[in-house]
Amino acid sequence: MAERMLKFTTVERVTPRKRAADARAGDFHEIYADFIDAKAAEQASRCSQCGIPFCQTHCPLHNNIPDWLRMTAEGRLEEAYQLSQATNSMPEVCGRICPQDRLCEGSCTIEQSGHGTVTIGAVERYLTDKAWEQGWVAPLAAGPDQGRSVGIIGAGPAGLAAAEKLREAGYAVTIYDRHDRAGGLLIYGIPGFKLEKEVVARRTERLAAGGIEFRLGFEVGRDASLAGLRERHDAVLIATGVYAARDLVVPGAGSAGVTPALDYLIASNRKGLGDEVPDFDSGVLDAAGKSVVVVGGGDTAMDCVRTAVRQGATSVTCLYRRDRANMPGSAREVSHAEEEGVVFEWLAAPRAVTGEASRAQGVRAARMRLGPPDAGGRQAPEEVPGADFDLPADLVIKALGFDPENLQEAFGAPDLAVSRWGTVKADFRSMMTSIPGVFAAGDIVRGASLVVWAIRDGRDAADAIHRYLSQPALMAAE
Repeated sequence: MAERMLKFTTVERVTPRKRAADARAGDFHEIYADFIDAKAAEQASRCSQCGIPFCQTHCPLHNNIPDWLRMTAEGRLEEAYQLSQATNSMPEVCGRICPQDRLCEGSCTIEQSGHGTVTIGAVERYLTDKAWEQGWVAPLAAGPDQGRSVGIIGAGPAGLAAAEKLREAGYAVTIYDRHDRAGGLLIYGIPGFKLEKEVVARRTERLAAGGIEFRLGFEVGRDASLAGLRERHDAVLIATGVYAARDLVVPGAGSAGVTPALDYLIASNRKGLGDEVPDFDSGVLDAAGKSVVVVGGGDTAMDCVRTAVRQGATSVTCLYRRDRANMPGSAREVSHAEEEGVVFEWLAAPRAVTGEASRAQGVRAARMRLGPPDAGGRQAPEEVPGADFDLPADLVIKALGFDPENLQEAFGAPDLAVSRWGTVKADFRSMMTSIPGVFAAGDIVRGASLVVWAIRDGRDAADAIHRYLSQPALMAAE
């Protein structure tokens, strides 16, 4: 191992080739190329194979990162892929969009010693893309027929991860989703320059080929109630995610030209997929030729500003009320945005949207400073008196986060217990809701979070449903 590994002192950290900002800002293709074989092996060899793998413990899926890095360095690529996918339903997706700088790479031991982290995400992406190219990704094989069925509400990462494991365990699985394509926010929320849609489509096609039924364009509450799905299936999993946009509460926020982030991103992604999108074609949700202001500091805000650049906005500004160090979004994404010409106004918050009700013309913002810590220990922003400033804005995008929709009302299920935030209450161990045989996983339980956590929750939910359906006495008691 010593010959192949521990090369972090002699081999510098190198990421895959990144397209120049002026070249990539004109299209929605991914900005990174894949590693070539030799470079992947070289970068994997930098792993220190430390006794306590913090990269693994800080990964929500607890991926066996040191071992598949060692296999990659040794040229055992198919074995490395098999180990990578053993704990992760979508390693090529996580390799592209996980905030590795906050998770596995941010906890890398050699990063702490000043040598630069191992490029874990890039190697993970390389391994799975290689697996698809070489035919190492096996078809989904159903286990022995259990004679039971599971209905899953939501075709996002949590629902897809759960469906795969349940099908492997021998259950008949039907996924219901209100959109016309499977993938949830992987398809409609995340832009192609971070995750090209073919990457998601080949995963969902594999699930369909393995016998999982997709009922798309199906809205629970309109096409069937939750009670109706319970009658059709032996268990039901709610994995809807959270889609309700938090509002911008300032004067003028209802003006034409002020739009929620998800509406904007869905329109852009649908257009890229070849759909007819009237609000985009009319210019309402197209940033071309406009001054754009995005309010918010998370990864969704970064998706919006970088999309606006690609649509041909004349200027793109991001307003965030805290400083760069306290921004919740990925530092890597902020860097990409800056390279592409986005201007960041740190410590700034909107005070009003200016213009007329029929047309926004700008944003009046207040300068902020960080005051005493709030209840969570985070410094609370407070206004700096007399330091207001104005920005031109034909399009103002609200990227302030997401809350759950009212599922009790939408699903016709008043007995579905929810928290005071509207998330579905589920038992920590069994993952069952207040309704017997109905489980919940992903953002609808934990609140808006990361794709990797949704995959983890979906896999855990599949295990919980299998335990429940394997114990007739438990089912009878419920």
